[in-house]
Amino acid sequence: MRQRMLFSLLVLLALVIPARSGAEEQCLGCHEGIEKISEVPGMSQLSCTDCHRGDVEATEEEAAHAGMFANPSDLRVIDKTCGTCHPDEVEILKKSLHATSAGKISGTRYAWGAQGRKAIYANYAVRDDDPQGEFAVQSLKELPSYDPAKPEGPDNTPADDYLRNQCLRCHIWSDGHQRDGDYRASGCAACHVLYSDAGTYEGGDKAIPRDQKDRPRFHRITSRIDETQCLHCHNRGGRTGVSYIGTMESDGYGTPWSETGGKQGKLHGKNYNHLQANVHYEKGMTCIDCHTKRDIHGDGNIYTKREQAVEIECEDCHGTLEKRSELKTSWGNKLDNLKERDGKVILTGKLDGKTHVVPQIAEIEFGTEGHIAMVAIGAHLKKLECYACHATWAPQCYGCHAKQDIGKKSGDWLNAKPADDPSVASHKGNRAQSAFDWQESRSYLRWETPTLGINTEGKVSPFIPGCQVIYTRMDGEKNLEHNRIFTTVDGTNGLGTNPIQPHTTTKKARSCADCHMSRKAIGLGSGYYLPRANGLDIDFELERIVDEKGNQIQQTAHEGARPFTMGEQQRILRSGTCIACHGSDPAIWKKTREKTGVKAAPTDKLHQQGIERILEKAGKILF
Repeated sequence: MRQRMLFSLLVLLALVIPARSGAEEQCLGCHEGIEKISEVPGMSQLSCTDCHRGDVEATEEEAAHAGMFANPSDLRVIDKTCGTCHPDEVEILKKSLHATSAGKISGTRYAWGAQGRKAIYANYAVRDDDPQGEFAVQSLKELPSYDPAKPEGPDNTPADDYLRNQCLRCHIWSDGHQRDGDYRASGCAACHVLYSDAGTYEGGDKAIPRDQKDRPRFHRITSRIDETQCLHCHNRGGRTGVSYIGTMESDGYGTPWSETGGKQGKLHGKNYNHLQANVHYEKGMTCIDCHTKRDIHGDGNIYTKREQAVEIECEDCHGTLEKRSELKTSWGNKLDNLKERDGKVILTGKLDGKTHVVPQIAEIEFGTEGHIAMVAIGAHLKKLECYACHATWAPQCYGCHAKQDIGKKSGDWLNAKPADDPSVASHKGNRAQSAFDWQESRSYLRWETPTLGINTEGKVSPFIPGCQVIYTRMDGEKNLEHNRIFTTVDGTNGLGTNPIQPHTTTKKARSCADCHMSRKAIGLGSGYYLPRANGLDIDFELERIVDEKGNQIQQTAHEGARPFTMGEQQRILRSGTCIACHGSDPAIWKKTREKTGVKAAPTDKLHQQGIERILEKAGKILF
């Protein structure tokens, strides 16, 4: 209510009081041609100094920029700028996962044996005096720093230094890595001010050189955010952004050669292979067509894992076997771009206005592969996430080799040097040298046949490495630790695999054999990689997350998630035995039950009895 009143007052003032044209004119003496920040009533009347501050009367550059905020939306100054009109959004945003990185931090520290699965830390301390719901927490502490001169323990772990120097470049307190593909701003502008992959300005301001890097495309705030903006961050970890458009980093060869005989250009510091894109992307949809404001800004609670904070599910648009879409999210909030029209569910793209007919599961055509998978074998819909079958590939980065050099100081993404302008404290060049130098590499990359397991909601889901840390510590050229693999506080191996929605949805699903006849799919690995021959002190391959008896080998940082039990493995593979000959025709299964007389769930004993009865009948016919 307060926010609406403030915004209405701002619009009224803008309509009845002339804009501070003097401030505009002084600034435009140099910044001639710069774009209006917005066309939204109220915002469009804001003068330069309403947001950026500075000295209105000054005519020299240095004096005019004194006290100026280069980025008024940075979270360090936002209460004095954006927050004066949007206080509710600002308060909520600071509690969001985009601001806290709570899942990334807790997952890393769990893998390194420093804490349990429950989140303790955020980038900076955050508190909520009125948490609502099952997963909301009241507070998170600021992440500690690491001192190698002190004993290692829960409050002094190299994991925190690794996070500070490497992983925590992507959160909205920071403006991230300055390189092609990663350029963006901090704060609200991280999303709402668009950057190209090259990070160069394309607008009309004559004061900004066109070849200068780390500049937005235009001086413009927008809610029309395309997937490229999301990819500036979502290209590491789960890689859901780059996966959505059908790309995954290659092994670094940089081939095929360019026309000039050189290597491919890099984005996000990597070369990329192009794979099958998400069907929604192929249809012209972008991230904000599915993900809601609450998914991105947060809903006012402090959550610790991504699955807790996302309100959109596949069923929200596509419905279930029992009913069509109700045009709202799984949290019960209305989906404004989803409508019922002429008996069809229609989604309207938020960027281009293009309409898409959304197929409904309840109307699936009889006899199709989808009908067989979802209707004839009803257990699939009850026990599997939609993307367990429809994510036909997922990025898999095996072996995360992290090398720390405690003899060399390096930048800390959470600790800035003192700056006259606090809004640029998060800039890469302003990082304090309070962390140590790290280098990262991997053992190998894959994308085919994602492993499956049980996620936090008790459903079958793809699992990918995330991450399998193998730690080496150096002091200059002196080796202190070599290829160390941690043990979690729960006693599991520190190498990790986690459930994920990989955002690689395709219309055609994985084949029956791809799940029911694959040891890798059920978590037993492919059997080829030899760890000890590759210098690793473990007896299992990096793809293997469970043994044949259902004992978990690799950890997962998501509470409640796990690999398949022995019984689940056997049931999955048992179906594969039949698929080898009978395929996936549901009529075959019906006839088999009728001929064998076996009505109960297929145990090993009943399965053997069924085969014996079939062979007995076949023998009588043949002989």
